[in-house]
Amino acid sequence: MSSDHSTLSFEKSRPLLDRLSMRGTQKVKYQEDSDWDFHVDGGKLPLDLSLILPHYRARNQPIDHRMSMLVANDTEHIKLKVCRSFPRCQFYLEVLAETSDVTIWLPSDFKGQIHTSGKASFSAGFVNRILQNVRINEPDIQEFYNEDDVVVVTRGHIAFRMWDVRTCSSENTHKESLKRMFGCSRKAPETAIDWDFLLKD
Repeated sequence: MSSDHSTLSFEKSRPLLDRLSMRGTQKVKYQEDSDWDFHVDGGKLPLDLSLILPHYRARNQPIDHRMSMLVANDTEHIKLKVCRSFPRCQFYLEVLAETSDVTIWLPSDFKGQIHTSGKASFSAGFVNRILQNVRINEPDIQEFYNEDDVVVVTRGHIAFRMWDVRTCSSENTHKESLKRMFGCSRKAPETAIDWDFLLKD
């Protein structure tokens, strides 16, 4: 499984995690002296966060640095929106949980790989705009630091949605579903995934 960081180090650092709000908007900033640019452990509380990626490169930030984010929980629902307005700001997101259901909105210009511990469902907007640029659960051969990377480990349900970089908002579910229904978007590749809906002739 691809990772810039060892998940084992999380257990060692768990007591030191910042006490951040479990809901709302959080700006992700480059942390020169930390393994993670953003990390939060919800414990037994639900998480509902919008993670705002920076639109500039911070002082002393390496050119090839990917913004690294670690989000953890035990059993409660995790909802994360990764909001990006600057396309060159690649990121690495790792979500660790025991049985939490996890829902992640990824930016519509996402390009890279996704690794999950189980099957995931994908919204119409994700299929229309993102899926063609994603490698899902492929064996690690080489790290691509100019791409995005998401790792999700949980025994709960995993769902991916789309965050529209043009409107700076979550996908319009009705509009994207109609695109899928009437074939107005590029055909999705054949992948072993769970669809939110299935149309049969």
